[in-house]
Formats: sequence, C-alpha cells, structure tokens
Amino acid sequence: MGQKEFKRFNMIKPPTRQRSFLMPIGWLACFPAKWLHRYTITKVNMEGLKPPYLLLCNHNAFLDLMITTTAIFPHRANYIAAIDGFIGREWLLRQAGCICKRKFTSDVQLLYQLRRVVKNKDIAVIFPEARYSLCGTTSDLPDALFGITSYLNVPVVTLIMHGHHVNSPFWNTGGRGAKPLEATMTQIITAEEAALISNEEVAKRIKEKFVYDDFAWQRDNHIKIKYKNRAKRLHRILYKCPNCNTEYKTESFKNIIRCKACGKNWIMSEYGELSASSGDTEFTHIPDWYEWQRDKVKEEIKEGRYSFSSKVIVRSLPNARGHINLGEGLLTHNSNGFKLVGNYQGEHYEIKFPVKSMYACHIEYNYLGKYGDCVDLNTLTDTYYCYPQTDEFSVTKLALATEELFKLYREEQCKNPDSEYSKSLVSRFRK
Repeated sequence: MGQKEFKRFNMIKPPTRQRSFLMPIGWLACFPAKWLHRYTITKVNMEGLKPPYLLLCNHNAFLDLMITTTAIFPHRANYIAAIDGFIGREWLLRQAGCICKRKFTSDVQLLYQLRRVVKNKDIAVIFPEARYSLCGTTSDLPDALFGITSYLNVPVVTLIMHGHHVNSPFWNTGGRGAKPLEATMTQIITAEEAALISNEEVAKRIKEKFVYDDFAWQRDNHIKIKYKNRAKRLHRILYKCPNCNTEYKTESFKNIIRCKACGKNWIMSEYGELSASSGDTEFTHIPDWYEWQRDKVKEEIKEGRYSFSSKVIVRSLPNARGHINLGEGLLTHNSNGFKLVGNYQGEHYEIKFPVKSMYACHIEYNYLGKYGDCVDLNTLTDTYYCYPQTDEFSVTKLALATEELFKLYREEQCKNPDSEYSKSLVSRFRK
C-alpha cells in the first residue's frame, strides 16, 4: 500500500537480558514511588521461589511497572511492551529487557521470545490485559495466554495491584496521591505442577486470581481522593446518559459529570462514588454505569443496529522511529469487524480486521496530548492509529462493541465442536 519502503520493526530479534548497569537505575527510579504511596505487597506461596517464572500483572497505570520492579527485587526480568513505547528509545528499552509486541495480534514469535527468557533463568513479565483498564476493573484475558503458560513449563505468579486506577485513571492520567496502596503477589502454579496440570486448570487458576475493582477497593478501604478535578474527563468512559439514554452528550468537570441533553448532574465523592444532584441515582458505582453501557451495545449488536462509519485521519507505526501520516481514510465497524480504506501516495489500500481476529481493541484518549481520541488497529507488521473526524462517536463504545462482537462470535462457535474456533481451543488446551 505504498509503504513498502518503510523499514519494519524487527520482531524476531532475541530478547536482551536486562543489563546489569541499568538494574540499580531502575530500582532507584521505582522504589520512591512505593514509599510515596505507602505501598504494601503481600506475598503468598512465594517463599523460596526464584526465577525463572512467568509473572502476570494487572494493568491500570504506569505505576504498575514501577511496583512490579520493586516486587521482583532483586531479580531481573524481561517485559512485554507495546511498540509505541519504543518510539525514539528502542535501544534503551531493549537494553532494559523489553520485548516488543503489537497489541491484540496472534504472534507465534512471542513464544520463542518468552522461551529464551526462561532459558536465561529470568522472569517473563506479561500484562495480559494488554492495555490500561478503562474503569479499573478486569479486562478479558486471551485464550492463548493459558497455552503460553504450559508451553513455558515454569511456575506462574500473579501480581494484582489495587488503587492504581484510582490514583491515575486512564481517562485522565496524572497522579492523585492515593495512599496507602496495596498488591498481592501469588504463586498460583508451582514448578512441580507446571509439568502436570491441564491447561483448563491453568485457565481456572489465572481467572480466579485476575479479579479486581479499583473503585470498590477504594470505597471498602476508605481511600480518600481530595483532588478537586477527580471527575474531569470521566465522560470519556461514561458516554451514555442513564437518565435520557442519549449518547455522546455527557461532559465532566471538577467533581461533576452531567448530560447536556437532559441536564442531569451526578457528583463524584472523595471515595469514588456517584450521587445524582436531583432525582434517582441510577448508578453509585462507576463500573456499574460502564457495564450498563456494555449491555446496551450488546443489545444493538443482537438487534442488528450496531454500526459505525467515519472519516479518519490515519497515522501508521511500522517501526520505532515514529508515526507516519497516511492522510484521510474511512473506518467502518460492524458485525463484520473493522475495515479501513484509504489512499496513500496514489495507491489504494483496504485492510480488514475480522471479528474473529480481535477479542478486544486498544483505544486512546487524546493520544499524545495533541491528536485526539483514536482506536489503533494492529497487524503483525504495522499499527494504524485512526482518529475519527466526527463528534458523534466514542472510542469507548468502539472498544465495548469489539469485545461484545467477539463474545457473540465465540458463543456461536462453541456451540459447534467442529467449528474453527472450537478446534483451535482444543489445540490450545491440549497438554
């Protein structure tokens, strides 16, 4: 599509062991954050465990990386990281032990990268949700994850961190001084078990531990956020009014979220709970409002009403040198998945992302602080950042729709044991 001259990121380069001279620098950078937030890390069944092992962490904010580094001290690790994190600093991140991955793609090369890490007797760190949580709750985990754990045949540890979303929500990043924060680090599969248990049991254990809700945790632990603008930009994830059902008309400022269509206001307390300034409070718990929107999207899909189409500005990321402006394109999303159509340097291109290929998608709010909201779509060789040129949309809704379309696809496929998806599950879960 006119981009053949672009050098692609080298995804098959063997991972670099974290350089010894960088390790103390990392510790010096990370431990102050732990002390600042008066952090407690509880370790369960970790006594005597040394690398190699697989560490699975939940993902809410950049603070996750800092706490993970302190939790595994003094051992070295390799971290799976998204390609946009490598922009302009590929050499440094490789030396720090990072392994590049394009989000929500099935890349068999990753298996070999991870195998090299455990052969080096280091820790392989994965954030399997592959994105910051939009509302501080668990995101879907890929089925392929459970096969990876068996392939590596090493102990599996989970690190579930609490309060990071409350401190710096994805919809309005920036530290809010939340404290005290806490995490639980648990060995859920021992070295002896790794060679014996089935992949179904692996999946069961991971899913049981990968459960969190930051706003519920904040409420239950009485963590007060005094930040005056705590509700600012909350409308980015709460785009549909539960009072009048209007979409894309919510706005937020200070500690208030309101609907411009019907005028109803909700106030966000210092403990992260909502209350209507008048009338009934439909949702006191922010994730409940978010999940209500998901149900509404699911209804649209089942009734055949869901569709999205908009002109978009497209910027691609074939390598770590930086984004390339591909100009204007057309992005559609419906029951067939995403389709991106455009023209670059006189050459027409059309890229399809079928429903079955995406159990989720990655979105950004005002990406890099200057380009606006976008959805980024990935192939194994490129990432396309698509910025809709319309006010009548929400990238949050696109993310919810992607997840619900895949769930319905999976549900239908699982009804037929001879389907392509069912057969792939059998192969993934065969020990």
